[in-house]
Amino acid sequence: MNDTSDPVTVLTSQQCWEALGRQELGRLVTRVGNVLDVFPVNYIVDERSVLFRTAPGSKLFELTVSDEVLFEVDDHSDVDAWSVVVRGHAHALTSSADVERADTLALAPWIPTLKYTYVRIVPAAVSGRRFVRGPEPDRYGIQSY
Repeated sequence: MNDTSDPVTVLTSQQCWEALGRQELGRLVTRVGNVLDVFPVNYIVDERSVLFRTAPGSKLFELTVSDEVLFEVDDHSDVDAWSVVVRGHAHALTSSADVERADTLALAPWIPTLKYTYVRIVPAAVSGRRFVRGPEPDRYGIQSY
């Protein structure tokens, strides 16, 4: 890599959704008052939203207290990495039509547990970055200004 190339690239909205669509595991961040929690969830992209399944418990409870969430997915190789963050609102699917449609999607729990509740994250904003990996530049040599 030469000194003029930027190792960080901002992803377009389309690139963010393509990256999200290539993965299955992300991290859901919830907030209730001053308490933040992070939950790993397997998911699927569905019409520019994120859909996951869950069972009754702290995750679902926290989403009923505050529907504002962050959802983060990333990946890396030896030469590059990327990260996408979805900021939005999460809500359980309640209509029969929505649940029936969600049942047709390829979204199964990763662990053998019953998860009856579908949750959709509707994005308010989606952002992402791609990183070129490489050796650290010389920290003590002459720096360009």
